[in-house]
Amino acid sequence: MTIKQTQQQVDEWIKTIGVRYFNELTNLGILMEEVGELSRLMVRQYGEQSFKESDKGKELGDEMADVLFVLICIANQTGVNLTEALQKNFEKKNLRDVDRHRNNEKLQ
Repeated sequence: MTIKQTQQQVDEWIKTIGVRYFNELTNLGILMEEVGELSRLMVRQYGEQSFKESDKGKELGDEMADVLFVLICIANQTGVNLTEALQKNFEKKNLRDVDRHRNNEKLQ
């Protein structure tokens, strides 16, 4: 599935099952909540915090998909073509960071 197809599929889901998009600021808040849930799981799985009973059954992929879904909702609402945006972002990074990481002593 391409990014464009994913944006279309999310839009179709919102319009048929989700009824309508939440407003942009509500979706921004939901995005922050979803990032927090992903963070909580990462900290427990890869960090030093122990799991709680409420963490059982949670999967990283599912939490990442929740973040991606809401981000796509925001892109759809604001007219952002994520394929084009990602391509431009790679171009920016390729110009800006061409030697940056290679010359970073911390990464050697």
